[in-house]
Amino acid sequence: MPRLVLPTALVHRSYIAAMEELRAEGQGGPGDDTTLGSTLRQYGTRWRDRAVFASYVAEVRAAAYPAEPLAVPVTTLWYVDGTHYLGRITIRHSVATRFLREYGGHIGYDVRPTARRRGHATDMLRACLPYAAELGLESVLVTCDTDNTGSRKVIEAVGGTFEDERGGKLRYWIATGRIRTGASGV
Repeated sequence: MPRLVLPTALVHRSYIAAMEELRAEGQGGPGDDTTLGSTLRQYGTRWRDRAVFASYVAEVRAAAYPAEPLAVPVTTLWYVDGTHYLGRITIRHSVATRFLREYGGHIGYDVRPTARRRGHATDMLRACLPYAAELGLESVLVTCDTDNTGSRKVIEAVGGTFEDERGGKLRYWIATGRIRTGASGV
């Protein structure tokens, strides 16, 4: 049964196959300024080396605790079924930059092409909400391109409340289920 896990070298072979699928559909090209795109350009075929992949996994896990004081911490979870990589979801611990507040949001996700249209994105987004709540987030901003009907449906299925459209992005808020505590912290 698929589940969210911290990035792990146990899915090495499947992860590489997933990245090849994404590259085949055009991800990672020179005009792709997404996190996934830049990662594909940076690592490319170097991931085949197990040591490089292990280093990459450690780097992704460490992003939740950045050394730079102005960096926005990011928790990345991979959606896996055994050793089969299906997708990833990232939770930004804040939307402290203008770009994140306006366009990027708290959460980003992708599902490998051969695993799409099976409900994985909806399951990933729903399953990550308790993690976001543990980070102290009462609600999260999730955005998608105006023409990304699939992602819009995923966000709405998980309870996203539409706020507005900005710069070609639809912006939704989703409650994490975190209960606000009083001033005493109790």
